[in-house]
Amino acid sequence: MQLTRYTDFGIRTLMYLAIQPNRETLFRISEITQVFDLSPNHVSKIVHHLGKLGYLETIRGKSGGFRLGKSPKEINIGQLVRVLENSLAPIDCSKPYCRLTPSCQLRGVLAEAVTAYLTVLDQYSLSDIVSNNHELVKLLPELSIPVLELSS
Repeated sequence: MQLTRYTDFGIRTLMYLAIQPNRETLFRISEITQVFDLSPNHVSKIVHHLGKLGYLETIRGKSGGFRLGKSPKEINIGQLVRVLENSLAPIDCSKPYCRLTPSCQLRGVLAEAVTAYLTVLDQYSLSDIVSNNHELVKLLPELSIPVLELSS
């Protein structure tokens, strides 16, 4: 099973924020786009959606931005994937219609596989997947956009 880019970028955004827990300034869309080489329009949609879901706290205005809206320990990866993915169905037997659909057992097998996939993801939080944050931070690029100082 492959996640959509939307979900992938949403998880990356949350990871980026989570590996900088002592940062006092707000994050900005331009920073995320530069770090991950993503479209500002795409990141804006993701940040807005994550804000509506409570994963991010968004602050509007000239000095606005966003930060994690929950503790990384409270962000379950399985639940995050469920809310970000449009569909977790691995195949669509109706487009084009498959003649075998009325008696096919593949859909049941694939549904079982998706359940197993989500069961594994349910065992992890954002905190778990960034537990090596010291290594991850070293992989971040030097930003060419102004970012205010991090707390010491």
